[in-house]
Amino acid sequence: MNIFNETMQVVALVLVTIFAGIIIGIYLRKRFTEIHQKNIESQGKQLIEKAIREAEQIKKESQLQSKDEAYQLKQEAEKDIRERKSEVIIEEKRISQKLDQLETKIDLLDKRETDLLRREQSFVQHEKQLEEQTKKVDALIEEQRFKLEKIAGISREEAKKMLMESIEGEARLEAGKKLVLIENEMKMQADRKGKNILALAISRYAGDYVAERTVSVVPLPSEEMKGRIIGREGRNIRALEAATGIDIIIDDTPEAVILSGFNPVRREVARLALTQLIVDGRIHPARIEEIVEKVSKELEVTMREAGEQVTFDVGVHGLHVELIKLLGRLKYRTSYGQNMLQHSVEVAFLCGIMADELGLDNKQARRAGLLHDIGKAVDHEVEGSHATIGGDIAKKYGEPQEVIHAIAAHHEDVTPESVLDVLVQAADALSGARPGARKEMLETYVKRLEDLEKIANSFDGVEKSYAIQAGRDLRIVVDSGDVNDSAATVLSRDVAKRIESELTYPGQIRVTVIRETRAVEYAK
Repeated sequence: MNIFNETMQVVALVLVTIFAGIIIGIYLRKRFTEIHQKNIESQGKQLIEKAIREAEQIKKESQLQSKDEAYQLKQEAEKDIRERKSEVIIEEKRISQKLDQLETKIDLLDKRETDLLRREQSFVQHEKQLEEQTKKVDALIEEQRFKLEKIAGISREEAKKMLMESIEGEARLEAGKKLVLIENEMKMQADRKGKNILALAISRYAGDYVAERTVSVVPLPSEEMKGRIIGREGRNIRALEAATGIDIIIDDTPEAVILSGFNPVRREVARLALTQLIVDGRIHPARIEEIVEKVSKELEVTMREAGEQVTFDVGVHGLHVELIKLLGRLKYRTSYGQNMLQHSVEVAFLCGIMADELGLDNKQARRAGLLHDIGKAVDHEVEGSHATIGGDIAKKYGEPQEVIHAIAAHHEDVTPESVLDVLVQAADALSGARPGARKEMLETYVKRLEDLEKIANSFDGVEKSYAIQAGRDLRIVVDSGDVNDSAATVLSRDVAKRIESELTYPGQIRVTVIRETRAVEYAK
C-alpha cells in the first residue's frame, strides 16, 4: 500500500513537472516572438528611413541635373537665335542688293523700250520707202524682160523650160554616173561582207551526215528463225507487214531479214518490233500486234525526247508540244543521205551565227532555222511541198508571222520579204551543199563527174579536164598557144554557164581554167 502511494506520488510529480514545463515553454515562445517582432519592426523603420533619405538625395541630384540641362538648352537656343539673326541680316542685305539691281535693270529696259519704239517708227518709214523702190525696180525688170523676150523671140516660160531641161539632163547624167559607181562599190562591199559572214558561219559549225536508206537489216541468231518469222502459211509475216506497213523481205541473205519501206518511222517500228520478237521467241499474230503497239508508244516517247533535246541544244524555247513531236520525227527522216533533224539543228546554228553578224534577232533566226523543214515530218501524209506544209503547221501552232513566212519561203514557194527569209535560205543551202553533208547513189555521182568533164572537153583549146572534190571543183587545162589570158577568163565563164543550163547538182561548182607556158632545156 505504501509502494502504491509512492508510485502515485511520483506519477503526480512527473505530471506536474510536465505541465509546468509546457506552461514555461509557451511563455518563452511568446516572449521570443514579441522580441523578434520588435527587431523586425525596428529594422523595417531603419530601411524606410534609409530609402527616404536616398530618395531625397536622388531628388536633389535630379533637380540639379535638370537645372544644368535647362541651362545648356537655354545657351544653345540663344546661340541658335543669334546665328539665325545674323543669317536673316545677311539675307536682307542680299535681297536689298537684288532690289537695287532690279531697279537698275527696269530703268535700262524702259530706255531700251523707248529706243525700240523710236526705231520701229523709223523702220516703218524705211519700209514704205523700200516698197516704193521695189515697185519701181519690178517695173524696170518687167520692161527689160519684155525687151529681152522681144529680142530673143521666146517667152519667159519657154526660156525657163529650156533651162530646166538642160539642167535636168546634166543632173540625170551625173546622177547616173554616181549611181553606177555607188552600185559597183556596194556590190563589192556586199559580196565581200557576205563571203566573210558565210565563211565565218561555216568555220564555226560542222555537222555529221547519216546515209540515206530505204531498207533496214535485222540480224538473226540462226537460219531457223526465218521459218518462225514466216509462220504457218505465212501468217506471222503477213501480221507483221499489216501491223507496221513495211515490206519484209526474207531471201537468201544469210542470217538476216530486210525491211523495205519509204516511211522511216514505220521502218524503225518494224525493226524494233522484230528485234524484240526474236529475243522474246514468242512469234504469233497476237504477240506481234502487242509488240508493235508497245514499240510504237516507246518510239513516240523517244521522238518527243529527241525533239526536246534539240530545242534545248539550240536554245529555242516555248515551242508547242506537237511541234516538238514533229521535230523528233525528223530523227528518222533523211534527204540525199542527210539526217533531217541534224540538218535542222545545223541550219539553226548557222542562222544564229549569221544573224549575230548582221545584228538581227538571234533567237528568232534560230527558231526559223530549226523549224524550216518541219513539213518533211508529214510530207508523205499531206499533199504539197514541204515548205508550204511547214508554214501551215507553224501557223497552226502559233508561231510568229516572221518565222512562218521564213519557213514557207526557204525554197521560194512564196516570195522572200525579209532578211530572215534570205538567212534561212542561205543557211539551208550551206548545210545541204557543204562537202560531206549529203551522199548520192554511186551511179548518179559518177554520171555527174563524166558529164562535167564531157562539157569541159567540148570547148576548143581544152587539153584535159578533171572533176575533183566530189564534183564541186572542175579543173580545165588549156593549150597556152591556142588560149590567151582573156580567152581563159571567157572560157571559164562559158563552161560555168553551160553547166548551169545542162546539169542538176547540189550547191555550186567552181570552174578553174589553168593556162601555163613552160620553157624546158637540158644541161649536158
